Amino acid sequence: MNANILIVEDEDKIARLLEMELGYEGYEVERASTGREGLVKAMSGTWSVILLDIMLPELSGTEVLRRLRMTDTSTPVILLTARDATPDKVSGLDQGANDYITKPFEIEEVLARIRACIRSRIPATDMKPAESFPVLAIGDLTVSPLTRTVKRGENIVELTPKEFELLVFLLENRNQVLTRDQIISHVWGYDFMGDTNVVDVYIRYLRKKIDYPFEGALIHTHRGVGYSIKESGK
Repeated sequence: MNANILIVEDEDKIARLLEMELGYEGYEVERASTGREGLVKAMSGTWSVILLDIMLPELSGTEVLRRLRMTDTSTPVILLTARDATPDKVSGLDQGANDYITKPFEIEEVLARIRACIRSRIPATDMKPAESFPVLAIGDLTVSPLTRTVKRGENIVELTPKEFELLVFLLENRNQVLTRDQIISHVWGYDFMGDTNVVDVYIRYLRKKIDYPFEGALIHTHRGVGYSIKESGK
């Protein structure tokens, strides 16, 4: 089952942006636009992470969090706060919030905070043996599926969940040309109804992070066919 996120945010533009970006990354998303609706959904479902705005109608985010923590102490909650709302941040953390993000925010920061919260919830007993997750490598690029760590040389590279899945699929099929349809099927799923241009977009994202800042391009375009990952000159 994919991780599911509850967004409790009354600013429709922000909520729609979060819903779109998180859905694009493969998360299952639900929204609530008031504190009271958010509390009902938070307490009636099982969530991987809750994104909770502090300034909400009907019930404040801090009050929603206080009531939620009376019965649920484990679901990660990330507060969405105004830049100058330091007292609200302190109050929220005291009430049991796991983290906070100040507005305006970069979506990459939101995704990174969500990944960190989800990783922190995985019990050690649920982890597979390390040998079940061999490190993938090509040239000076190494990827650990176990820790979801990506390194180019000694440099750690931060990827979104979908970028990571795409990179792993390329590495699992290193030196092979993969078509856009193959990539769509594996990374986005057979029932994906969007445009295959999403592959080109994410390849561009990956290149900006693992190719352009370093010497030696690893991701290669095969016009009219698809993409491959291999060392230059091979």
